[in-house]
Amino acid sequence: MASQKTTKYIFITGGVTSSLGKGIIAASLAKLLQARGFSVTIQKLDPYINIDPGTLNPYEHGECFVTDDGAETDLDLGHYERFLNISTSQANNVTTGRIYHNVITKEREGAYLGKTVQVIPHITDEIKRNIYAVAEKEEYDIVITEIGGCIGDIESLPFIEAIRQVKWDVGHNNFLVINLTLVPYLKAAGELKTKPTQHAVKQLLESGVQPDILVCRTEHKLPHEIRKKIALFCNVHVSSVIEAMDAESIYDVPLLMRKEKLDERVLAKLKLSHKVEPELTQWKEFLGRLKNPLSEVNIALVGKYIELPDAYKSITESFIHAGAQNETKVNLKWIHSEDVNDENVAELFSNMHGVLVAPGFGERGIEGKIAAIKYVRENKIPFFGICLGMQCAVTEFARNVLGLKDAASIETNEKTKHPVIALMEDQKNITLKGGTMRLGSYPCELKKNTKAYQAYGKTKINERHRHRYEFNNRYLQQFEKGGMVASGINPDSQLVEIIEIPDHPWFVGSQFHPELKSTVLNPHPLFVRFVKASLEHKILSESN
Repeated sequence: MASQKTTKYIFITGGVTSSLGKGIIAASLAKLLQARGFSVTIQKLDPYINIDPGTLNPYEHGECFVTDDGAETDLDLGHYERFLNISTSQANNVTTGRIYHNVITKEREGAYLGKTVQVIPHITDEIKRNIYAVAEKEEYDIVITEIGGCIGDIESLPFIEAIRQVKWDVGHNNFLVINLTLVPYLKAAGELKTKPTQHAVKQLLESGVQPDILVCRTEHKLPHEIRKKIALFCNVHVSSVIEAMDAESIYDVPLLMRKEKLDERVLAKLKLSHKVEPELTQWKEFLGRLKNPLSEVNIALVGKYIELPDAYKSITESFIHAGAQNETKVNLKWIHSEDVNDENVAELFSNMHGVLVAPGFGERGIEGKIAAIKYVRENKIPFFGICLGMQCAVTEFARNVLGLKDAASIETNEKTKHPVIALMEDQKNITLKGGTMRLGSYPCELKKNTKAYQAYGKTKINERHRHRYEFNNRYLQQFEKGGMVASGINPDSQLVEIIEIPDHPWFVGSQFHPELKSTVLNPHPLFVRFVKASLEHKILSESN
């Protein structure tokens, strides 16, 4: 059952089409409620049968976001953290696969005492258990639950039925449904069309769920007459028809929703006092710096999934945060690692002020990443390598500075004579792919007088990981003698977490994923320093 505390439950569904931005609306509403003094968290229920996104190809699903407790989750959790500046956990992302896995496991254990296991009540009860579990963990005032997919999808039906039941569990004053829908504009007719919204709401009603508020994505302003028409046909008050026009930046959306009084409608329907006006001073200051940069830099992002920018969503958002902190616009140039070679590397990177080599798996595109790193190392261009990017930097240094011509990662060359990147000991007997990597937050100790220490300003940090391979400590002494130092070490396993080259303006690689902890109010220090170094490189190159 629900938490003993009177927690309010808000559900966000989507109609007409997917990719309307339910995650951004959820995060924006949560931000407004948080800014009024309420404790809020957001949960994502995904209708696919994978246990989690950990085994999904980035081309299929975008990046896999990793939480402190080691959960591989949907990228929307990244939005939640970046907006709210609080950590999420395994409980904040639940898939159909996990729901069915839990129910079938209980059935095998005999937990249902021989009863016939059915979608109703067993699957829906498990969905509700996961919804309530979030509130019980921290006793939040408000839990916002985003339902992935689209109303009418066969996969979503158990979730919609569970929502219907929640209303009767918690009472209608503690329950609210927001339906995000599309109001398309037909250019030939010169009209906004409400029929898709009407049909989406009709489908919800057929499942026994009446939306309380409609958020309408649109490319044009919604006239009052259109709002009245939507309200009339969809059984909502006209003030509960919210316009959500396309925004210049996702970080504008909280202020746009405030202007539309979305938070006020929510509070009124949930019978909550308004407490205080939203405190959004820092958010507005961030937007001011973001929209009024004093300078700009060109940074190349070298990766193997660049056809789908969502594969690097947290990295691109981290650059926005770090750019605003430096009052600098970061112009990202996307470069496919398979397109990089020794012949064109100068043409691709000579005009770049910084180069980031992105994470990834497998051998495809590795040599292109290594060629890019060699060029920026030799030409003193600021470099930042993340996870596989750090491992490629180690491989490049081993080959071209230490003279270990055969150096490679075991991941890409099992027969190499110099495995400078090796499979972690606790990974050697693992055969399952899902949820078996080194995942979640681990401590790291920084050496003083290093670039990493200068960025963080402290010696003890915690960062999130997602990898199977590690720097091979058998070579550490050789690397440090050759000019590459391990500036960050895990105190328990002695795993090398950060490498850098002191004799370089800014050459840093991290085994962990710093992008997963960057937020609007706390830009990640490594990204902040990397953008700063790129700006300094630009100023220096222009003065020469």
